[in-house]
Amino acid sequence: MKKSELEELFAQQVADRGLPPPTREEQIIPGRRHAYDFCWRKYRLVVEINGGTFARGKSGHNSGVGIARDYWKVRRAQDNGWTIYPFDAKAITDKEAIDEVAEYIENYKEKNGQG
Repeated sequence: MKKSELEELFAQQVADRGLPPPTREEQIIPGRRHAYDFCWRKYRLVVEINGGTFARGKSGHNSGVGIARDYWKVRRAQDNGWTIYPFDAKAITDKEAIDEVAEYIENYKEKNGQG
């Protein structure tokens, strides 16, 4: 499944679960052009979907350059006080990703009196 197909599947899972809608391709760090796939600013949570993790070849997320770029994006988000959840295709199709995101949001609400 291609990254865009995985992103659409994840977006549908978010809607089906009744979670707050995220923004997409959000630039969260001032002065930086890179964007994150899904963003919930209220919860300081971003999700990155790495569809090509197990694909053969040397492009996108499974190339050395792509992996280094993804690690850099994770560090920048963390340095700026964000929680970042990177997921592969299996986590999306098995619904592990949506379960983790829903749990994070629920825990965030409880900790911050937004229950």
